[in-house]
Amino acid sequence: MNYTFCAQTDPGRTRDNNEDSVAFDAATNLGVLADGMGGYNAGEIASGMATAYIKSELARWLSEANQQANAGEVRRAIEICVDNANRAIFGASCSNNQYAGMGTTLVVGVFQDKRLLLGHVGDSRCYRWRGTTLLQITKDHSLLQEQIDAGLLTPEQAATAPNKNLVTRALGVDDVVLLDLNEHQVEPGDIYLMCSDGLSDMMQDSAIAEVLQNGTSLALMAAELVTLANENGGRDNITVLLIEASTTPEKRGLMARLLGK
Repeated sequence: MNYTFCAQTDPGRTRDNNEDSVAFDAATNLGVLADGMGGYNAGEIASGMATAYIKSELARWLSEANQQANAGEVRRAIEICVDNANRAIFGASCSNNQYAGMGTTLVVGVFQDKRLLLGHVGDSRCYRWRGTTLLQITKDHSLLQEQIDAGLLTPEQAATAPNKNLVTRALGVDDVVLLDLNEHQVEPGDIYLMCSDGLSDMMQDSAIAEVLQNGTSLALMAAELVTLANENGGRDNITVLLIEASTTPEKRGLMARLLGK
């Protein structure tokens, strides 16, 4: 299985800074996205630390493992990298008053042939587009989701409820973090969308599905998702990472081949 990655981030229409961060390593089929929180721009620090650390350490481990590691070994590597990133962010928040209380959500995925190992913390999401169906394959760690699970709110009521951004888990707010980590089977033609809540709060799933079913390039789909989220209000930073699975090798342009990308 071959994988193509495309990322786009935008501050939105009401924020001066961008506390989202996104990174991927195409050589090891690794993607990571984070949405930071905290005053004095500390959210930028937390999300940037998370994506930089996890991309660097996990991509290095995956490269050394040469795609031969089994699912259990990859799971353990993801858990260790996320735990170390959490401790680094928590340590920075404790040692610098400007960073006190900072944290970040996280989505991290490692694709191996026909397998996806997907971890997440907080309310940043991953969706899967397969055939004609869009499915959210992460479950928000948020107060709203807990209220839905308890039957206090319907999903329709939750869409317009206040306090949509209250998360119940985040990287960096404690010295230990609980990561949800699950394995998914990948099929050719699948498109995976990792996103911050700046997208999912501004667009209904049906609208996201309309974009992904168009069959255009990942770059055009990413740009359209960001544009639509902004047109719907753009009340938060907007970040998307699209990953497409295919049995056909990616066609690269001359400059990409010359630069080894």
